[in-house]
Amino acid sequence: MDRINAFNRRLAEKITGAVSTMWCAYIFAAIALISLPAALRTGDPLIIVAWVAQTFLQLVLLSIIMVGQQSSSEAVAQTIMETHEASLSEFELAKEARNIANQELAEIKAMAAEIHTILKDVEKR
Repeated sequence: MDRINAFNRRLAEKITGAVSTMWCAYIFAAIALISLPAALRTGDPLIIVAWVAQTFLQLVLLSIIMVGQQSSSEAVAQTIMETHEASLSEFELAKEARNIANQELAEIKAMAAEIHTILKDVEKR
């Protein structure tokens, strides 16, 4: 069953990859245009509108919409990648700032200890 699902998935991906190209849109447009003269010869507006809606638009727009979705997906993926890289950079800067703050805190603690020692010496005198 897993092998059948894997095969079906690979086949669907290949078909989707082929249909979601402008070349496929051009081929579909050519196929649709083959029946245009017959639709026009009828002179019936209903048949002509049906040809435009059911034949031409459905065939051609399918591929064009898929190409557009693929472009949109790539743009979103690029934005996600840029955001991820920026977040990682900011995280690294935050780590550096925390390390610097920890060093400064250690220095302040050392100075406080020295001041405390000096104050004890002054009190003893």
